[in-house]
Formats: sequence, structure tokens, C-alpha cells
Amino acid sequence: KALSLSGVMAKADINPKSIHAAKKWSPDVENLYRFQQSGYRDEAEYKQVRQVDTVERWPETGFVKKLQRRDNTFNYYDKQRECDDKEIHKVKVYVY
Repeated sequence: KALSLSGVMAKADINPKSIHAAKKWSPDVENLYRFQQSGYRDEAEYKQVRQVDTVERWPETGFVKKLQRRDNTFNYYDKQRECDDKEIHKVKVYVY
């Protein structure tokens, strides 16, 4: 039985080459904020841990809508931006 690409990805540990703090808000920073609030580095780690291929997003904004946390509870997010300017520097941007 051949492994699907997602199966292969889930078994390989994907480690970031570098990390830096976000400097200004962007839709990508917004989504990273949401993943990190839920206990994950980013979308790649979420998909690897949760064994899912897609993440539920708001069609209007593309922002993450719902994430399952590591304790199996859920975080639900708004269509609108949730990451305040004062929170931006806490968001870690991972480079692969």
C-alpha cells in the first residue's frame, strides 16, 4: 500500500530553519497568531499533529475559523482581525 503525500509529510518532522518575530500585521501573521493561540507553530505543524489536509477558514477573509487545540477543545475565531497591534511582536514567523 503506497503512502499518500500527506502520510509521508506527517511522518517526517518538519523543522523550521529560523524564527523571527512578526513586525507588522498581515493576513499571514493573523493566521499564525491563531495557530499559536491554539498551541501550534503554524499550519504545517497543525496538519502534521492533527492529521488533517485542510483547515477551516472564513471564505470572505481566508482567516482560520476553527482550530482543535492540543487538549482536544476548540478555539473559534472571528472573520475580522483578532491580532491586536500590541500582540504582533509575540507572533513567531517560522522559515522552512
